[in-house]
Amino acid sequence: MGFLDNLLIGFSISLTQTNLLYCFIGVFLGTVIGVLPGLGPTATIAILLPVTFKLDITSAIIMLSGIYYGSQYGGTITSVLVNIPGEAASVVTCFDGYQMARKGRAGAALGIAAFGSFIGGTFGIIGLSTLTFLSSIALLVGPLEYSALMFLGCSLVIYFSSKSLLKGLMMGVLGFLLSTIGMDSITAVERFTFGSLSLIEGINVAILAMGLFGIGEVLYLAEKEKERERADILNVSTSFFSLLPNRRDWKDSSLPIARGSLLGFLLGILPGGGAVISSFISYGMEKRISKNPEKFGKGAIEGVAGPETANNAASQGAFIPLLLLGIPPNVVAALILAAFMIHGVTPGPLFLIEKPNLFWGIVTSMYIGNIMLLILNVPLIKVFVQILLVPYSVLSPLILLFCFIGAYSINNNPMDVLILAIFGIAGYLMRKFQFEPGPLMLTFVIGPIFEKSLRQAILIGSANPQIFISRPIAIIFFAIAMYLYLSPLIRYFIRKHKVKAAI
Repeated sequence: MGFLDNLLIGFSISLTQTNLLYCFIGVFLGTVIGVLPGLGPTATIAILLPVTFKLDITSAIIMLSGIYYGSQYGGTITSVLVNIPGEAASVVTCFDGYQMARKGRAGAALGIAAFGSFIGGTFGIIGLSTLTFLSSIALLVGPLEYSALMFLGCSLVIYFSSKSLLKGLMMGVLGFLLSTIGMDSITAVERFTFGSLSLIEGINVAILAMGLFGIGEVLYLAEKEKERERADILNVSTSFFSLLPNRRDWKDSSLPIARGSLLGFLLGILPGGGAVISSFISYGMEKRISKNPEKFGKGAIEGVAGPETANNAASQGAFIPLLLLGIPPNVVAALILAAFMIHGVTPGPLFLIEKPNLFWGIVTSMYIGNIMLLILNVPLIKVFVQILLVPYSVLSPLILLFCFIGAYSINNNPMDVLILAIFGIAGYLMRKFQFEPGPLMLTFVIGPIFEKSLRQAILIGSANPQIFISRPIAIIFFAIAMYLYLSPLIRYFIRKHKVKAAI
């Protein structure tokens, strides 16, 4: 079946009334939570996981995906008008976007951000549509290579997502340990259940996610007064023509948008890359190659166009390793992978063969979602910004209530509510003491898949340790991962050697 035939099948699925509705709900919620400082797509998807249990898997993934890439749009609005990044990837937009707004050019900043985001997102979707051959390549590798690739992916996320490698590694190991709780998938032996019937099937991924990212985030932000202050919103005309960049703006922004699309897409594919890193690198690159670098930070439209394009292209690029290889490159993708697994579907090399309708339905829904976002972000800017005026004292109890109701509704088990509370407190303490919960969530989701692949490889090799040095691809993946963990020690000894040589 040809590429165009697959796209037509995908659009026939994504254009149904139900899937269109959930696509709209997803991108709308994504924009709203992008506007709200501190909440973010991770917490929102974690809170909404129980809702997806009763949905069709296609509708559920379309909605969650819409929240993910839609949040990149919403964060731009507050960055430009309020100088508060609603999403981590929009921090860079504050540098020049807010300065443009202070000069009366908020419309141009928001307009170029919206069009750049649309172009970058569309570029990412086209890349996702055309790189489906990666699943065929992945079919050529065995369980050992697959487990090595997942280990490398987790290692890259741990390395890049935490300021302290040791703290990130601790969280990653804890996630793997938590994933072993319950009944062994091969021997049916109970592990770490401590005699509790509630733990026989393991810790529910939705409860863990809601605790760490939902309740933990609410408790942490409750300490911070800044998020509860009323924002001083700059005025901006919301007419369509006021948001259209002029010819000079397009001339200055066209190359940054092109570079941001390619850069963001490539970084989005890499584990540990993602929207945050791509936006910062794009900003630095544009400033470095600019003929007038001194204007950056003072209202340069290139400083808005490049990063905003890059972070949206990255959010689309993240679906390539998730859908085609079964490896989530970041925490949000790990939660979407968890939603797949809840419905009994595991993305990976066989996903495109076994579930082609689901794959192409999700991909084509992203085309539709990006068009919806472009339409939403023009007339509803003032509406979205007014959300900032909702007191956090009103918002936080609603989030907590939703989390507890969601946890109880999964199995109608009071024990799940207790587990939710425990992980909520743990999530709060992690944030307070600067332990990033992202690596824990990622390794918890990947843990069972990694363990199964590794045990399959050991069984194939008859428990002979030589199997680990007999496959070149696996050796390379494991070697790169070990280098990441040993790199601080290597740099320490190199610096120590240079000091001795200087003396």
